[in-house]
Amino acid sequence: MDYYILGFLIAMVISYMLTPYAKKLAYKIGAIDVPKDNRRVHKKPMPRLGGLAIYIALVVGILVMASIGKNILPITSELIGILIGATIIVAIGIIDDSKQISAKYKLLGQILAAIIVVYSGVRIEFITNILNKTTGMSGLGKLSIPLTIFWIVGITNTVNLIDGLDGLAAGVSSIAALSLAYVAFLNPETPVGISIILIILAGSLLGFLPYNFNPAQIFMGDTGSLLVGFILATVSVEGVIKSATTIAVAIPVLALGVPIFDTTFAIVRRLVNKRPIMEADKGHLHHRLLEHGLSQRQTVVVLYIISMMLGASAIAVSHTNRVTAYLIIVTVAYCVFLGAVRIGLVKKTQETKANS
Repeated sequence: MDYYILGFLIAMVISYMLTPYAKKLAYKIGAIDVPKDNRRVHKKPMPRLGGLAIYIALVVGILVMASIGKNILPITSELIGILIGATIIVAIGIIDDSKQISAKYKLLGQILAAIIVVYSGVRIEFITNILNKTTGMSGLGKLSIPLTIFWIVGITNTVNLIDGLDGLAAGVSSIAALSLAYVAFLNPETPVGISIILIILAGSLLGFLPYNFNPAQIFMGDTGSLLVGFILATVSVEGVIKSATTIAVAIPVLALGVPIFDTTFAIVRRLVNKRPIMEADKGHLHHRLLEHGLSQRQTVVVLYIISMMLGASAIAVSHTNRVTAYLIIVTVAYCVFLGAVRIGLVKKTQETKANS
């Protein structure tokens, strides 16, 4: 337990200390978010390089823990692949936060990072079905590679999409990281290093959060949101999905429920409105809650609470019998769908109604 506390504290302190320097660097290189449309909730220019502090805290935390506890957090090919991939993601984020690059090149960079991780040994090797049987690598065959890449790239971008309010992505992601860390900690088949990496990530995020909570002094930017999504995606594959005994893939989906469900309903909404899937809009979960009269802080707190509930569901699913696990998943799915309909996450826009 001492390793967990130490890793958490190292990352949190480093992130907290480095964020002001990241803010200064953002102004120097022009990594400033200037609101140009009504989708932006903030009204004034804001530095957006906070993810760099999160990245340095994460890497330093991992290297320190690996050096003092080699049996706890060994330097494996998988860990090296994750760190190389994370560095590519951060480089893409820094360029995009300061100069902006096209979505196509960002996607190509994410795929490259995911490929490096996959060929380092991080892969979804089985899927647990409703009969509790597994399909190993021989069953999935070459599909394991594109499936893992799809998961990594998808989760990387879902976290990026919820980074729309002060403190939202950092808080929700830290809750997800802690939930997944607890799942990994309780599972004797999961290497201890997996939960330590997740704890270090949570520490990095919570060290950054005081500067990012409303009213924010700095944003994490794509540098941070893409990095956090990438780490959560890769580590969940390496630890939770590989080692969990009950409906493995449902665990990270529940823990990352807020960004995953928000992105899913965004895709459905755009299809319903006959809009391009990649087109930005003001229909995300946090936008809807703001429209219902909640303040920024109230909206973020509500989403924190929802994230905690989903995280608790993920923990319950990972440590219960099969029947109870499916009951929890069905209940969560029903509540999510009902909530999405009630707040209008999939409703048609007035423009679409007029054209139909």
